[in-house]
Order: sequence, then C-alpha cells, then structure tokens
Amino acid sequence: MAAAVQADTGVHRAQPHASNAAATQQAWWKHAVIYEIYPRSFQDSNGDGIGDLNGIAQRLDYLQTLGVDAIWIAPMYPSPQVDFGYDISDYESVDAQYGTLADFDQLLAEAKRHNIRIILDMVLNHTSDKHQWFLEAARSRGSDKHGYYMWNDGKTGAPGEHLPPNNWVSLFGGSAWQYVPAVNQFYYHKFYKQQPDLNWRTAAVENAMFASMRFWLDRGVAGFRLDAITTLFEDPQLRDEPPLGGTNAQGDPILQEIYTNNLPEVHGVIRRMRAMVDRYPGERVLVGETYLPSTAELDKWYGGARHDELQLPMDMLVGFANKLDVNTFRQRLSEVQMQVHGSQPLLVFDNHDNVRSWDRYGDGAHNAQIAKLIATLLLTSRGAALLYQGEEIGQPTTIPRRVEDVRDPIGITGWPKEKGRDGERTPMQWDTSNAQAGFSTNPKTWLPVPNNYRTINVQSELADPASILNWHRKLIALRRSSAALRDGSMVMLDQQNADVLSYARVSPSGGATVVSLNMSAAPQTISLDLKTAGVKDSALTTLLASPSPISESGPAHRITLPPFAAWVAASQ
Repeated sequence: MAAAVQADTGVHRAQPHASNAAATQQAWWKHAVIYEIYPRSFQDSNGDGIGDLNGIAQRLDYLQTLGVDAIWIAPMYPSPQVDFGYDISDYESVDAQYGTLADFDQLLAEAKRHNIRIILDMVLNHTSDKHQWFLEAARSRGSDKHGYYMWNDGKTGAPGEHLPPNNWVSLFGGSAWQYVPAVNQFYYHKFYKQQPDLNWRTAAVENAMFASMRFWLDRGVAGFRLDAITTLFEDPQLRDEPPLGGTNAQGDPILQEIYTNNLPEVHGVIRRMRAMVDRYPGERVLVGETYLPSTAELDKWYGGARHDELQLPMDMLVGFANKLDVNTFRQRLSEVQMQVHGSQPLLVFDNHDNVRSWDRYGDGAHNAQIAKLIATLLLTSRGAALLYQGEEIGQPTTIPRRVEDVRDPIGITGWPKEKGRDGERTPMQWDTSNAQAGFSTNPKTWLPVPNNYRTINVQSELADPASILNWHRKLIALRRSSAALRDGSMVMLDQQNADVLSYARVSPSGGATVVSLNMSAAPQTISLDLKTAGVKDSALTTLLASPSPISESGPAHRITLPPFAAWVAASQ
C-alpha cells in the first residue's frame, strides 16, 4: 500500500450516486473515444527502450488534439513480465520500469488538465505466481491464502505419477494444471503457468480484489477495463471439456470451453462490482473484454433490461468479422442496436492481442483506403469507440521472422503456426528523428521498430491533409459536433445492397447524417431513400469523402462511389 495521497492529486472518495438509468443519459462514456495504450510501446521517456508513464504524459497534447476522451492503459503494475504485465504481483503499485505512484498521480493530474480520463486494466482472473498470495498458498495447504487459488489433488496414476484432474488446456499450451510438490496438489491456470487462476468462489478473493479496485478509484481513475473477465469461474465438478476435433497451434486438442468460460456465476460478481463503482462520483465506467458468440450473450453482460452490469462490454462481433462483407456488418450492427435493451455499444476493431485491422481487412493494394472506410464505420456508428495506439496512422502488423526474436509467450510455445502478438505491439511510430521513430533514444528497444516508420509516423501524417491520421481527426471532430452522430438513432438504408453499407444517424430533432461505405473494388452507384429513415427528402451536403470529391445529385440521391470509398453527408 502506498502512503496517503495528497489533496492535490485529485482523489475522489465514494459518494452516493444517482440511479443507473438517469445517470446514463448524461454519462461521458456514452459517446467516448477510448484510446488503448500499451505502455511498453507508447513512449520511452528515460532511454531504457521501454515505454513508461512519463512518456504517456509527454504525449497528452497529441491525444487531446486527436480528440480522445479517455485512455485505457494496459497493466502497469509490478510484474515479473512473463506475460508483459498481465501477470501481476502487486495490484496497488506501479512497476519500476514504468515509473512510480507519484508518476501515476502526476499523469492523472496532467490528463485531467487535457480533459482526458484514465481507465486502468484490471486483471481479476489470475495473479502472478510471484504475488505474495500465491507464494503463501503454494507453501502449505494450511495457509489462509491457499483457498485463494484453484487447487486439486489430481488423478491417481502409477506410483509416483501425478495426473491432472481433467482435460482442460492452457491458452499458452499444455495442461491447464501445474503440480506443486510442496502441497502435493495441482493448481489451475487458464493462461501461462506463471498465472495461477484465483478462486472466485472464495469470498475473501472478491473482497481483496474489490479493495484493490477501490485503491485506484480513490485516486481518481475513471474506471477499469476488465481483462479476461468471462473466465472468472470454472465448473466446480471439474468435468472434461467436450472435444471439438483437431488440434490448435500448440498441438493441444481443441475443446469446447463450456466449463471454463462464461459461466453464469460471473454475473453476480459483476453486479456487485457495478454497485461498488456506482457509489463513486463522476460516472466511473466498467469496460469488459468480452469475446462472445452472439449479441444475445453480449446483452447479458450489460445486465439486460436491468442495465446493472458493465456499461461497456466490448462488441467484438462487428470489428472482428475479419472480412469486408456488407451483409455481415449490416446484420451485426443492426443486432447491437436492437438486442441490447438500448444499451450503448462499444465497437472495437483493434487491440494489443490481435493482428491489426489494416492487415485483417486490407487487400494489399487498397489498404489505406480500406483503413479510412473502417475508421468511418467505427466513428460514425451509434456507440462508444475504441482505438488502439497506431490504428490512427495505419500502423501495420510486423510479425517476427524467427522464433529467436519472439517475446510473446504464446508465440514461443506455438511457433511456427502461432507467431504470437509481438507484431501488433511494436513501438508507436512518432517521427523520423531517429531509427526508433521518436519512441526512444535507445537503439535496442524492447521490440524492434519496423522500417516502415519512415513513411508511417505521426509527424509525416499530420503534415498530409489526406493522411489516415487526419481522416481520424476529422471524423472525431465531426462526431463531437454533430447532434445526429452524438445522440441520433441508427437506421439502415438500401438494405438489399451487397456492396455498399449505408445508414442514417437521425437526431431527435429530425436532422440526419448519412454514411455510405463502398466495400467493393469496383465503383458503385447507389440511390438512397431517406424517407425509410423518417427523414424529410432533401438535398445532401458532403461533410467528408474519401477519396475526394464525391458529388451527390438532386433529391433522388444517386451517388457514384469509387472503390472502397467512404462518404459522410448531412441532410438539410
């Protein structure tokens, strides 16, 4: 625990809060642009080749100019860094390589001056095996911390043979059970073996983790992104997962995760967590890492009609469709408008765990144009939006070429089928001031800076009016100024068109912003009937067009869109 925070650090103590329904109408997060920062790779302020908190503070002017409302900082807590911060050894401090608690307080204060909130990553599913709780738990079955983790005696084998209790496998390869001779038991780890899972059926675990969340809420953070939140509970009977056939990149059988993921007990924890967070002023927010099979399942994470769980579970169904298919986007966008009881969507196309959207959606020839199209969909749809550092400049994935260069555990265990997540975690490319793209003065950065930094960097793109960066800036500015984009409903237009996705954002006063996205490599001529959206048939005025110009003609709204064009217009 740190010393008491001084009065000038912006500490906010819990206070009675307004009801969920009334508060949500004015909540800052409802229309927010949230920007994920992977701190190791954002900005190095001290020349050690690793990004840090002071580096983030140095770039707040850039983030404010971009139009960011909040930053989500991936784990910056003390950690052995086996999984680069997602193995936490102390939930109430800062890892020395990122700075100090004083540095964090300073960053919080500076961010507030830039009108930017800070959301922290909170890893509730597991700790590091170097956390004091686990060190005590692994010494003796009699330890009061032993029950904090998932232990089992295993199955009886040949003399001296220790067999895990079931067929569960780790995401990082091999059995999900690790034997500890000192207690003659196995512990469960959904992820790396150095990340033992907490036992959320033990009340003391919930109390301890909620206390750590309050530690940061009291300091003034705006909320939390909850890592791997769907995996908190496991089947108490430890039944085998049903096999689906085949093997994964690590050579393990592919299993249907019905006993280790998205169990119903987790919702009780989230409701209690939401009640705790709601006692704080300032509309603190809970964002969830929620990879789910359907929008109906996503709705449960909002709390359904009660709206009493996460404010913003991540909708991965839209952003990770992974193909430019108009019908898929139309269906999934319509579902999240209609099937979540009026809750606010949070759309995500990029994060630190997945190949960048540039590579997943690009065709190799029109990637820059497609990136603008994706940005338009993300930033003009109804909902909050999540950007990942580098997404706004079109930073591509740079996959390691040799296993010797891989830093990510899953890439080490899965090579060559699984090359890991290093490719989307390379340092942010700021300028051409040095070979480290302005990220660091150290020539040996923790991951190498790709050679493409000479043309793909913030400085160069700020100077280019047609750049991907300036397209993002224009979209975010339009999003802030347009009543239709801020508060309007979303109505699909031209719904039989398999090449162009068109929709209207209709404001409560009746004005509309119209968006058309040509997802094909051929020109497309469309005709939009605004009356189907309840909008008076009137002329459309172009607000943004890529490529430019795109001209509209008369009330029939016959528009010809070039290949992979994005067009945003206002109804007069």
